[in-house]
Amino acid sequence: MDRLMTMTGVRMRRVMLVFFLSWIVAPTHALTADALPGVAVAGETALTADVYERVGSQLLWSTRGSPTAQATALLDILRAVDSRGLRPSDYSPELIAAASRDPDRFDPLLTAAAIRLISHLHYGRIDPRAAGFELDEPRTDLDVVAAVAALAAAPNVDAAVTAAEPHFYHYVLLKAALLRYRTLAEDPTLTQLPHPGNRTLHAGDPYAGAPALRRLLVALGDLPAPAPVPVPGPANANVNIKADAPANAATADDTLDAALVHALRHFQERHGMTVDGTLSDATFEALTTPMTQRVRQIELTLERWRWLPAFDSPPIIVNIPEFRLFAFDTTADRVASILQMPVIVGQTYPSKRTPVFVGEMRYVVFRPYWDVPRSITVHEMLPKIRGSAEYLARNHLEIVRGDSDTAEVMAPTPDTVARLAAGELRLRQQPGDDNALGLVKFLFPNAHNVYLHSTPAHQLFAASRRAFSHGCIRVSDPAALAGYVLRDESGWDAARIDAAMHGDKTLRVQLHRPIHVMILYGTAMATEAGDVQFFDDIYGHDRKLETLLGLASVSRAR
Repeated sequence: MDRLMTMTGVRMRRVMLVFFLSWIVAPTHALTADALPGVAVAGETALTADVYERVGSQLLWSTRGSPTAQATALLDILRAVDSRGLRPSDYSPELIAAASRDPDRFDPLLTAAAIRLISHLHYGRIDPRAAGFELDEPRTDLDVVAAVAALAAAPNVDAAVTAAEPHFYHYVLLKAALLRYRTLAEDPTLTQLPHPGNRTLHAGDPYAGAPALRRLLVALGDLPAPAPVPVPGPANANVNIKADAPANAATADDTLDAALVHALRHFQERHGMTVDGTLSDATFEALTTPMTQRVRQIELTLERWRWLPAFDSPPIIVNIPEFRLFAFDTTADRVASILQMPVIVGQTYPSKRTPVFVGEMRYVVFRPYWDVPRSITVHEMLPKIRGSAEYLARNHLEIVRGDSDTAEVMAPTPDTVARLAAGELRLRQQPGDDNALGLVKFLFPNAHNVYLHSTPAHQLFAASRRAFSHGCIRVSDPAALAGYVLRDESGWDAARIDAAMHGDKTLRVQLHRPIHVMILYGTAMATEAGDVQFFDDIYGHDRKLETLLGLASVSRAR
């Protein structure tokens, strides 16, 4: 009974505290915590009550009627929160500052803003599932109430806020790139280049926009800035021509000279394009994309980084718009310990896109059968089977009854084909060099029936834009990936992997330790070498995320 009374008393105190907070932020006041515009946190009022309950209902941000040093520092951070990829308007720093002479209003307003900030930086502003990202379960790895209570007493508020952000190294690099591209966006003339006309320009071709192109590529870091030329004068005079002025007559020439071609190649490589050093329509479009759009790509990618939990084991990551796989040796996202390779992802048709989700890789299958998906069987294979009696044999396809690799093979009679069309039987392709899955597949069971696999169509990796599959992910170096996946499995060296890939039977290997696989989507990436990479929004996920965040679309007009 005593314990029940104690619990009841605790609940009553909490109810009274919520009542008190709801009173001081009631609509009869000019300023209310609930009136803060922007992307709010679910249960914000209750979380605010929890913060004050944790500190014994004391004011957090005011002392002797004035804002504390921490309050002043936090307001400065909120005013400049766009440097972290967020919007100051979501936290209303000026509205809060205007209430600073009334601590009973000022305090809960700033606490609500702090809850939003810490939550948004750590978890992101929206539920990733709303944007089509399927995580295992909602994250709860940060106690936001405790973090905000500690923030109010932190000796270094900026450091405490930064500690709530993802600790991934490439997140930090991308955040630094955001500042750089915000500065570039202050000069919209940078990307205003004259159109090269109706043909692709090559090395040595005249181009009236060559000086403007040089200026842009220098600003982006693709072209080294010309060395300053000393101005004649007294020996101790340290006066130079501006860095963006031409160093000599050759650099001012209106042609695509060797230096420009080299810089264009570097630019094309950063943007996932065909690297040929020409000024084509596609290259011109990328060059003239407004810097505000590049800023937006960085902001949206930073948001997606916040959705990710810290790695508790080395993962395999595929970045869909980059067409690239990253297999980590450690939990640190450092390039020196990451196996990388090009991949092919799903086509841009909605029904053939590679989904964004996470899974656990559990099996490797050498010399796999390809179980033809029902949609491909009906819409692509059946018309060919009915049109040619040799189609099945020519493509090493079998009609089978049952789900296992040992399923009964059925003779391709008209009745069998009819049963296949009705869904009573299924179609599969025999293992072999022409098998659609290649010589090995990597399984991480999921509702989408998506997995990693090799492919006989090696020529497709020569393309810069590799959205060719029906949703699964084709890897360019399956032997290297198999070596990575099986590195902790006894007896699986390179020779045994090669023998299994080119053997005469199907072999299924279960992993003793599953590997976390993350199929992600980011259109901006900052590299350790200093380059910032941008990729096309091939599935339109950036546009969808803009809408979910309530962001106005950035003009893509040239």
